[in-house]
Amino acid sequence: MPAGRPTGTPPQPRGADVSTVAAGTPCWTDLATPDLDAARRFYPELFGWTGRIAPEPEAAGYTTFRRDGRAVAGAGPPADPDQVPVWSTYVATDDADLVTTRVEAAGGQVLVAPFDVLDAGRMAVFTDPAGAVFSVWQPMRMPGAELRDAPGAMCWNELVSPDPEGAVLFYELVFGWHPQEQSSAGPGYTGWRCGTRIVAGMLPTPGGDPPTDRPAYWSVFFAVADVDATAARATTLGGTILTPPRDTLLGRRTTLRDPQGARFSLLQTGAAGQR
Repeated sequence: MPAGRPTGTPPQPRGADVSTVAAGTPCWTDLATPDLDAARRFYPELFGWTGRIAPEPEAAGYTTFRRDGRAVAGAGPPADPDQVPVWSTYVATDDADLVTTRVEAAGGQVLVAPFDVLDAGRMAVFTDPAGAVFSVWQPMRMPGAELRDAPGAMCWNELVSPDPEGAVLFYELVFGWHPQEQSSAGPGYTGWRCGTRIVAGMLPTPGGDPPTDRPAYWSVFFAVADVDATAARATTLGGTILTPPRDTLLGRRTTLRDPQGARFSLLQTGAAGQR
C-alpha cells in the first residue's frame, strides 16, 4: 500500500471481500522492516500468504501480501534505518489532512505529514499523546484490506496505553470514537465504538506503568484456525513467543515476535468479529 513509508457500519461477514471500509475503522496493516527478504519468507510460511512486490522504483520493494488472492497486509523498508521493526495500524479516513489538524489540536504529533502514495491513496503517520504510533489511509485506487476476520487476515486492533483516560479524549476528537466498557473481555477493557460497531479495543498498560516508563502502542491481531499450532510453527521459523497461548473472553490469543523483532498477535478464528 504505502510506497514510501516514513462511522460505523454493521460488521462485514467473516471471510468476505472488503471493497470499502467506513471512515474511523482500521483498514490496513503493514510491516516496516529492514529485512524484507526475511519477511517475505517468514509470513508466507506462517500464514499461507503470497507476496507481490511493487514494480515502481519509488516503492522501494513494498510487498503486498495476499491470502486466497485478496490483499491482507503489506511490508516495506522503514523510513528511518534505526527504526525497530513494527506492524502498523491504519485507520480509514475520508480526509487525511483534516485528521492531521485534529491530531495536532488533540495533543498528538505528526510524524509523517499527509502525502499521496502514487495513485493508491493518501496517508499520514501520527502518535497519540502517550506515544502510540498509528496511521491513516484515505483510499483512492487501493481501499485497504480485501479480506478480514478469516485465517491469515487481520481481525482485531488493540491499543495498550498507560493513560486510558487521555486516550479516550484523544481518539474521540480525532476519529469520533466512543469508549464502551467491555466487561466480558476483562477488567478495564474498553471497546472503541464507531457508529454502530466496536472497531477496536483498549486495555491499560500492565502494572500501571507511567507514560514516561512505557509508551503506548497499537497491537495488530491476525486470525488463525489454531493459535497453539500457529505459535509453534512460528518458533520453528525463527519467531519467538512473548505471551503463551491462553484463553480469554475475546478468544484464544498469543503474542509473538518475528525473527527481526516485530511484534504481532494471533486470535483464534471464531472469536474474531464477534465483539
